[in-house]
Amino acid sequence: MALLRGLLWPFQTWNEFFLPIGRWISIVAIALMVLVILIQVFYRYLLNNALPWPDEAARFMMLWMTGLMAPIAFRRGGFVAIDMLVEALPRAVGRALALVLLLISAGVLLVALPIGLNELTGFNAKFATSSLRIPVSIDFSEWMKVPRWWMQGSLFVGVVLIFIVNIELILRALIEMMGGEVKSLLPPEDEIMAE
Repeated sequence: MALLRGLLWPFQTWNEFFLPIGRWISIVAIALMVLVILIQVFYRYLLNNALPWPDEAARFMMLWMTGLMAPIAFRRGGFVAIDMLVEALPRAVGRALALVLLLISAGVLLVALPIGLNELTGFNAKFATSSLRIPVSIDFSEWMKVPRWWMQGSLFVGVVLIFIVNIELILRALIEMMGGEVKSLLPPEDEIMAE
């Protein structure tokens, strides 16, 4: 039991430190996404002159928001799940089945890791976005197209973070199966209502 708790500590500490940072970055990303979409609506429908970059900028923000929020949702049990069978089984069997499902998830994530890495380093990553540009000089006289891998990095980061969360959940499941107690990952009820 002490070994499992010792293994759990670094994963739990990592997730408790980095996932809230990802949450706040995601909040900024969704706010910027809404702002960019409103700018596009204003230019397209009121000025009848659509801008070329807001669609891609909003997609950029959405991808990063998803990559950073998915691990939080997974850790809190926020993914859509059919848990009728796990709940209907005896407690020990249900926990064993939940552990098997977490192990299968780990296998899928291990397959996804090289795919995400390939998106960062492969052929498609060598291109730039078509309309999204950022200034590269202080006086805004020079602009650079945003490399496509900046967007696609969200896939790799999301998969890595979900994999780390998955390892934590596997260790928690093992500790619980052995009769140990672990603190709940769900926020207090009043915090849920505030979100």
